[in-house]
Amino acid sequence: MKNDPKKITRYMAFERANHWLSAILFILAALSGLALFQPAFVPLSQLFGGGTWTRILHPFIGVAMLVSFGVMAVSYWKPNIMTPADWEWLRRVPELAGGDDRNMPEAGKFNGGQKMLFWLLVICMALLILSGIVMWRAYFSFIFPLWLIALASVIHAIAATIMIALLIFHIYAAIWTRESIDAMMHGQVRRAWAKQHHPAWYREMIGGEK
Repeated sequence: MKNDPKKITRYMAFERANHWLSAILFILAALSGLALFQPAFVPLSQLFGGGTWTRILHPFIGVAMLVSFGVMAVSYWKPNIMTPADWEWLRRVPELAGGDDRNMPEAGKFNGGQKMLFWLLVICMALLILSGIVMWRAYFSFIFPLWLIALASVIHAIAATIMIALLIFHIYAAIWTRESIDAMMHGQVRRAWAKQHHPAWYREMIGGEK
């Protein structure tokens, strides 16, 4: 792909591929988990070959999602460290939602909302994995007492519900902020977009160019 002088690289090919892999695995984990959790969603188990296969595949899908998301978390934890400007950005979200971004603190590669989303997803993923291990009957659940398995089931359901809600919000925000999805599809954004939405990151990128 030829470099467009009017655009700037935001995500490399591997980052984009891993992002979409994580998204696909999350959808599969959510669908199979809903089929196991709520009788009304049992028909979803047919997507995985029936109830038995759904029960077998769900934890393995979760492990694959952990690996993919883990790579993303390791790559992005540093630029997602919260700063005082990020907390100020969050306090001014009502202004932004009202269409006024004049007083928003300058954002780096990720703004305060994106950073908060990142850390909430990390917490939810950790809770899902830890509770999932306790619940994984074929390999681990015989180690744990029944009361702990029951508690893990509740934690797993709550963490999954929160994570689904967070990712629905993530999709909505990506659609609402034009060109965000295009950036994750093609890797580049217009310089004008970067300067408007992530000015601190834009200056950093431009300053590093020859």
